[in-house]
Amino acid sequence: MSSGIVSAAYIGAAVLFILSLGGLSNQESAKRAVWYGILGMAIAVFVTIFGPGVYNIFLILTAILVGSYAGYFISGKVQMTEMPQLVAALHSFVGLAAVFIGLNAEMMLNSIITLRDSGLQMNSSELTGFGEKLWQKDSIEIGILKAEVFLGIFIGAITFTGSIVAFGKLAGKLDGAPKKLKGGHYLNAMSLFACLILGWMYLDGAGIWSMIIVTIISGFIGWHLIMGIGGADMPVVVSMLNSYSGWAAAAIGFTLGNDLLIVTGALVGSSGAILSYIMCKAMNRSFISVILGGFGGKTGPQMVVDGEQVSIDVDGVASALNDANSVVIIPGYGMAVAQAQQSVSALVGKLRDKNIKVRFAIHPVAGRLPGHMNVLLAEAKVPYDIVLEMDEINEDFPNTDVVIVIGSNDIVNPAAQDDPNSPIAGMPVLECWKARQVFVSKRGQGTGYSGIENPLFYKENTRMLYGDAKVSIDALLPKID
Repeated sequence: MSSGIVSAAYIGAAVLFILSLGGLSNQESAKRAVWYGILGMAIAVFVTIFGPGVYNIFLILTAILVGSYAGYFISGKVQMTEMPQLVAALHSFVGLAAVFIGLNAEMMLNSIITLRDSGLQMNSSELTGFGEKLWQKDSIEIGILKAEVFLGIFIGAITFTGSIVAFGKLAGKLDGAPKKLKGGHYLNAMSLFACLILGWMYLDGAGIWSMIIVTIISGFIGWHLIMGIGGADMPVVVSMLNSYSGWAAAAIGFTLGNDLLIVTGALVGSSGAILSYIMCKAMNRSFISVILGGFGGKTGPQMVVDGEQVSIDVDGVASALNDANSVVIIPGYGMAVAQAQQSVSALVGKLRDKNIKVRFAIHPVAGRLPGHMNVLLAEAKVPYDIVLEMDEINEDFPNTDVVIVIGSNDIVNPAAQDDPNSPIAGMPVLECWKARQVFVSKRGQGTGYSGIENPLFYKENTRMLYGDAKVSIDALLPKID
């Protein structure tokens, strides 16, 4: 396959990736957008494998088959509720790949320099693939290559360990509360400074040992940064790590001289950064604060919540729903855990058959992943036109008869507005307490993932429907007449 065909295929794949990103902004076009991405990646992989300068194709195809089967097997066992931690785990693979490619590039560069210094007369065409590119580089280009290797390893190691920690927190294997070692941000700053010094030494001729130490130190930075971020900010962390993985891929694309990898990495890196910024704005968080592991967070005693949570049974909720004219449903991670989306969809169908106006209110950071609730509702065949964002529906709560909160805590917490010392102070929330009646479907009286008490549960117009969300909704369905 000629280099011209490869370049044309790369341009086509890049266009498909851009169309994929654009289509993902809308629920109705998202499925088509995913296929654009799949087709673009298939083209990219095919022309890369069978392009000029690629050898050991049998080994490459064997690795692809093994990896494809592993991905197929793992994804088939993953529930929708586990998608956030799966995404975090996949980000870690990108970071690890960047580290390995960077270290391999340094070893190959050292071999090429050794060949040159030996005075051996040979033609660059006698070398294969990446080795041929290295042989043709002059001293300035080698310096640039080393800078690319350093960036790829540095960002890749941070992405790898940070993603592992994010996976652990999302999967419940690690405590969701923010934790830092003694020294906190100063320790991160000193580690960054050490990496920069080692990077300068590497550019000045230090061997691969300097990059191995950079890998270890930057891996520590990734671990410490994400450990210092609390559960309430984990949706932002996932998109932030997505951005890191993109920049790591772009750096390695420069190292390998692969134009498509540069473009793809830049697309992923920039889109992830933009999404992180949008989510920080939606949570009234400082973007810099989040990416630095919660630097400058609020401190002080939180507001004491008085009163008690009043429970209600299914019959009471059914009676209120049968008498309602308008209902708003607020889904959260609890709905995902209970896998209640199909039952909720059935409830919506019965209410709409009674000519009751039903809508969903989606907070930008509901769940553990951007768009998590939208995906679950789309899976349950909930009509797109009744799924509204926070800004579209917040003003309607005072005119709403019944609000049903399913497994949400922080996104409906009045403390965000009333308590300046709350960890979520200033975060825009769904103001559901302004409705006439609020029913909260919740397993028990514990706090949410971020460990923050919710005054909503103690308000006079709020009643708690305790128990598994799916079981509760299924028990409610036959009572809607």
